[in-house]
Amino acid sequence: MSPVAAVVSAPAASESERVLIVAPTGRDAAIAAAILAEARRPLLICADLACLVAELHNVGVALVAEEALQTADYPALVRWIEAQPPWSDLPIVLIAHRGGGMERNPAARRLAQALGNVTFLERPFHPTTLVSIIETALRGRRRQYEARERIEAIRAAEALLERRVEERTSELASANRQLADQIVERERVETVLRQAQRLEAVGQLTSGVAHDFNNLLMVVLGNIRQMQKSLDDPTVQRRLKMMAEAAERGAQLTAQVLAFSRRQKLEPRAVDLNDTVRSMRDLLQATMGGSVRIETVLQPGLWPAMIDPTQIELVILNLAINARDAMEVGGTLTVETGNVVLGPPVRPEEPGAGEYVMIAVTDTGSGMSEEVMAKVFEPFFTTKEVGKGSGLGLSQVFGLAKQSGGGVRIDSAPGAGASVRVFLPRAGEAPRAEDAAAQAASEPAPKDLNVLLVDDDSAVREVTAGLLQDLGYRVVEAGSGGAALDMLDRQADIDVLLVDFAMPGMNGAEVAREVHARRPGLPILFVTGYADTEALAAAGDDGILRKPFVERDLAAKLRTALRV
Repeated sequence: MSPVAAVVSAPAASESERVLIVAPTGRDAAIAAAILAEARRPLLICADLACLVAELHNVGVALVAEEALQTADYPALVRWIEAQPPWSDLPIVLIAHRGGGMERNPAARRLAQALGNVTFLERPFHPTTLVSIIETALRGRRRQYEARERIEAIRAAEALLERRVEERTSELASANRQLADQIVERERVETVLRQAQRLEAVGQLTSGVAHDFNNLLMVVLGNIRQMQKSLDDPTVQRRLKMMAEAAERGAQLTAQVLAFSRRQKLEPRAVDLNDTVRSMRDLLQATMGGSVRIETVLQPGLWPAMIDPTQIELVILNLAINARDAMEVGGTLTVETGNVVLGPPVRPEEPGAGEYVMIAVTDTGSGMSEEVMAKVFEPFFTTKEVGKGSGLGLSQVFGLAKQSGGGVRIDSAPGAGASVRVFLPRAGEAPRAEDAAAQAASEPAPKDLNVLLVDDDSAVREVTAGLLQDLGYRVVEAGSGGAALDMLDRQADIDVLLVDFAMPGMNGAEVAREVHARRPGLPILFVTGYADTEALAAAGDDGILRKPFVERDLAAKLRTALRV
């Protein structure tokens, strides 16, 4: 049934402090409602106990006549009382007949045990007594509400704390993962740095030795050539040829060292690697012998590569020899070309992102472990027996690729063979046919031209002077930069300056600057066994002659410098 009446106090009063009145018989409900309304207490008169149970969700105190409890709805009220949350203990004021208190009425004691927080109010009750009991009950109810708020705040704080603990735990786990990743990355970078430092240290050492070694080879080769011209004995000629070939192999070894150290000045141009591989097939077959089968996989429409053509042939030959030594009889060597577009590098020897022309040499040999692959680019590292390898093969490949703006990648595993991929920058133009510059050496030298030859090494200077004289030039020699400048001031008919780059005191570049200040139009040709490529960048390829050189190289460079 629905409540029959509701009397509410001031609008500001909270419904959580409502007084629910259930007195289905007599005038108790009306009298109590009038008294409490005058006390400005919000209230609701319920017709029966079912109405009371329905309204208990928002109540301050229940004023119940004992007759109302003797109905079938009484168990529902008991169940609600028992199901209250921990903070709640609903105050119930029970209107009883005189003498109906717990002291003299066992039934009242049972009701108090069942309903919990019960206060007995005997009829007839005084208005002041009723208001006092209700106010006392409401004060207790307010403390229950405060307890509820504190419990809810504690639970919210606990939930917030748990959430923050979870978030912090997740943050710490993420930070630990990031720290572990950073440690791994730092170890990787340190390993790469140590390897780069080793390579740089050995590069500086080898490049510094190269100049002196090339000077020695220049003297040896120059004198051998002069002796070959003057001697006719076949036995002596054969021995001289063997000496010349040995010296040329020494020059090639020096070139490999410089390529490894990335200090050799290359002469890159657009090259068709498919043509290079085809032209080298006979050489590769002769080098491999009959025990290794050679296959080529050449991509149609291959992009031109920007590379020194002589050096790339040495790269392919070195990789082929390494592959041959790693294979048993009956192995297969595959030379492959292709156009590739690479992403960011993973290892330090790999190139940056971009378009590259790839040449790969793959074998079916014994393969390499991770430990071996970590060292293969170090100079003089080799897995071959003593005397069977210089350890410069892959070092040269690495140096040439890096100096050319490319890189290298190796894929290998023990017992699974190896594939060495060399990535070279894509050229912006198509390969051009060889011009007729090589014919310059066969043309007669201009007559009556004076060459000022400057070299601090007297043996090299003597050999070079002999070559110049054989070519028909008149030679004026100077052993230092200062002597050359004095000679230039005294002799006005110098037509070209041939100067060594690496000299004590004034080096070749400093001599050239002084000469340009005094004779701006005088042609200058630098001779070097090793030079800082940046220091001679302004000279260009036509202005540099590399030791050891032969007569035809010298003739071609001089004719280019003189433009005749």
